[in-house]
Amino acid sequence: MTETADLERRIEHTFQDKALLDLALTHRSSTIDSAVTAPELTNERLEFLGDRVLGLCIAELLYSHFSGEPEGSLARRLSSLVSRETLFEVAEQLTLTSYIKVGGSEGDLEHRTASIASNACEALIGAIYIDAGIGAAKSFIIRYWRPLMEAAVTAPKDAKTSLQEWAQGRGLPLPIYTLVESTGPAHAPEFQMSVSVEGCEPMIGNGASKRVATQAAAGLMLKGLSE
Repeated sequence: MTETADLERRIEHTFQDKALLDLALTHRSSTIDSAVTAPELTNERLEFLGDRVLGLCIAELLYSHFSGEPEGSLARRLSSLVSRETLFEVAEQLTLTSYIKVGGSEGDLEHRTASIASNACEALIGAIYIDAGIGAAKSFIIRYWRPLMEAAVTAPKDAKTSLQEWAQGRGLPLPIYTLVESTGPAHAPEFQMSVSVEGCEPMIGNGASKRVATQAAAGLMLKGLSE
């Protein structure tokens, strides 16, 4: 694992409790061969906390920045900004995969999935919050999420919603989504979801959750329709 002092410089936060940073970067796969694999030895609990801290800070940021938008638009912006895709984008900016401790088949850099990186990004937020409070966590979030927020001129519309509106606009039945396959270990699952629209070839999307795979399938269907 790369020296974490460099990561602290990137996030502009020096941890008082270095063990918190180490824990945030510890994926459960790294403890599989250990005698003890208790939850408190992995970043999953910090990920749980970081998810809530991120949601609160982004919601407050959106509420202040887009004062004229209705709740529905703010909700779509929130969903996009706290999504796995956005978390992975931030993780990439931080080169977070270089710091994550993983084990087994996840040990090689090329096997460190977007899901592992995005989860570690949430865990990092949770660790900052515990180490220095909501102010420090908010500063980190604003630094990396504000540019992404401001880049979206209009509230994003997710692929599933767009595909539903496309079908309804043509008097077609609603798209049908079906689980094709679920593979991978419990700590890094991979789902395949199929979407069917009357008169169109089905499309299959992949993702670390059914929701992500569903959105991927809808996105592929929309892309095919546009072409």
